[in-house]
Amino acid sequence: MGFVDEAKFYVKAGDGGNGCVSFRREKYVPKGGPNGGDGGRGGSVYIVADSQLHSLMDFRYRSHFKAERGGNGQGQDRHGRGGKDELIRVPLGSVIKDADTNQVLVDLTEHDQAFRAAEGGKGGLGNARFASSTNRAPRKATPGQLGEEHWLRIELKLLADIGLIGLPNAGKSTLLSRLSAANPKIAAYPFTTLDPQLGVLHFPWSEPCIIADIPGLIQGAHQGVGLGHQFLRHIERTSILLHVLDASVGEEQMLADYATIQEELSAYSDELKDRRQVLVLNKIDLLDEEELQARLACFSHLGQGVMAISADERIGLEELKNTLGELIDEHRSRGSDDLSGE
Repeated sequence: MGFVDEAKFYVKAGDGGNGCVSFRREKYVPKGGPNGGDGGRGGSVYIVADSQLHSLMDFRYRSHFKAERGGNGQGQDRHGRGGKDELIRVPLGSVIKDADTNQVLVDLTEHDQAFRAAEGGKGGLGNARFASSTNRAPRKATPGQLGEEHWLRIELKLLADIGLIGLPNAGKSTLLSRLSAANPKIAAYPFTTLDPQLGVLHFPWSEPCIIADIPGLIQGAHQGVGLGHQFLRHIERTSILLHVLDASVGEEQMLADYATIQEELSAYSDELKDRRQVLVLNKIDLLDEEELQARLACFSHLGQGVMAISADERIGLEELKNTLGELIDEHRSRGSDDLSGE
């Protein structure tokens, strides 16, 4: 089954247990007092972020989540048992919204961060609660309150340090497989990657980072064309964008491909347009030296280094890894709120 990055689901907290009407029946005590216990609180539904999960696959098989009802009160002042909570585990980067209003309720970005999606109903009061000096034998008890219930929507935005972007067939999947131990599907036709793929990039001097090969972008993606927002949603949270271009297609086409990606980023979000990018010209094994220098010169106006590699032939990969490692270290030292380039 494929990657799932959006789902609609129903949550229902447990109802509270009912209070009990009961009186003591003791030998040699002609008029026993009230001893009805309270009902137990219904269980609540919690959504919990889990760093071990990377997709919403479970929501394909289950869309209703219900917590346990509270137990009813009993005689002899015995209170009902509280209902068991229902825990829904989701990946980091999950955004929970109200399905009707589309209002964002919570953004789960840390491991074990929990959100109470539906609160359990309070238990009802037993008749022992209503005893007073003027009413020594109350026959009143209250029912348990209903638990909350909602239809919710969950959207997943991958939390990755580096996001691979580029048009279909630019060689991103091959590059991910060379930089990490990931094993994405690789073939010589567009849209090989229909789902985001994650890999771990290791450095000898620093902590590893997460790198994501995100579905290829086409013109009009910000309007939902092609894979549309399925692509753009996932790059919102990447610290660095690694823009991969196929350098073998010719200078004019390569520049057009570059412009397409930049226009889509800008149309989707001004913040994405200014996100730190590393531009990589791929498939240089198909070029001679003169052609390569001409391709590099096309981007001299950017004022930033342009890297030339061949993911397939493993050319230039060590230099690329070193550059990425330095940028990640720089980003981490500044803090996660600084995602833009200099």
